[in-house]
Amino acid sequence: IVLDEVERRRGISAALVYPFMRSLMESPFPAPGKTIKVKTFLPGAGNEVLELRRPMDSRLEHVDFECLFTCLNVRQLIRIFASLLLERRVIFVADKLSTLSSCSHAVVALLYPFSWQHTFIPVLPASMIDIVCCPTPFLVGLLSSSLPKLKELPVEEALMVNLGSDRFIRQMDDEDTLLPRKLQAALEQALERKNELISQDSDSDSDDECNTLNGLVSEVFIRFFVETVGHYSLFLTQSEKGERAFQREAFRKSVASKSIRRFLEVFMESQMFAGFIQDRELRKCRAKGLFEQRVEQYLEELPDTEQSGMNKFLRGLGNKMKFLHKKN
Repeated sequence: IVLDEVERRRGISAALVYPFMRSLMESPFPAPGKTIKVKTFLPGAGNEVLELRRPMDSRLEHVDFECLFTCLNVRQLIRIFASLLLERRVIFVADKLSTLSSCSHAVVALLYPFSWQHTFIPVLPASMIDIVCCPTPFLVGLLSSSLPKLKELPVEEALMVNLGSDRFIRQMDDEDTLLPRKLQAALEQALERKNELISQDSDSDSDDECNTLNGLVSEVFIRFFVETVGHYSLFLTQSEKGERAFQREAFRKSVASKSIRRFLEVFMESQMFAGFIQDRELRKCRAKGLFEQRVEQYLEELPDTEQSGMNKFLRGLGNKMKFLHKKN
């Protein structure tokens, strides 16, 4: 919006750009979900008030999930997501730098509220291709011109994805078994129905961000984490000195689903999970990001969520989309 306004003024006179940018710079930076009003003057239109709203989920301001669905089918995307969750090695191959960069940043954004803790090079220079022989987890992108060299290297077990041909160059063959079965099926169904869900949401009186692909996809993956680790705060205990400690085993054993417990047994050993918990153990005053808001709502609903699997997931996702409609 800001760039559109700058271009609009520049089309009339370059002298109009500076007053607008000065007015913008003097305005407070909005918190996620909040709106600021910028007063401007435009010859012929007079005084104007420009409303700028920062997305509630500000992580997505520079992420575009569309590229993932252009280059991958839903099942492939979920296999990549599962591989990254368990901190495996993943290599993207594409013809264009923009495809590598966009897809790499988008797939990492799916991990929220967790953060990728390992090597992340969206576009790996050909001169550094030996990095893919590293035994530690990584997510790297390579141009297709490096593919012949890649196939010659002694790469350890890794998921290699050709973003240009909608296929895996190499896989471990267990990617479909890494996530809890019912939640994986629910993820697939929600993503396969993304256009329908967005369309339904567009019919309601909602904010623009609620009926976008980015908003829907973000909510789908957040819902997965709410279902698997949303109860974490119940197992953060506080000592008399005010120090927080996470009760790991009690947290895992409290889950009724065997498949989720098995998933957690592996996932809880990841650096992603360790960093997530450590961050919450050390926080004195926790700001409520989008994930915490969804968790809070989930915990309030717990007595009513006896059903499990796909219906529960989709129902919960529906509740979250309705929740988004509420003005903050």
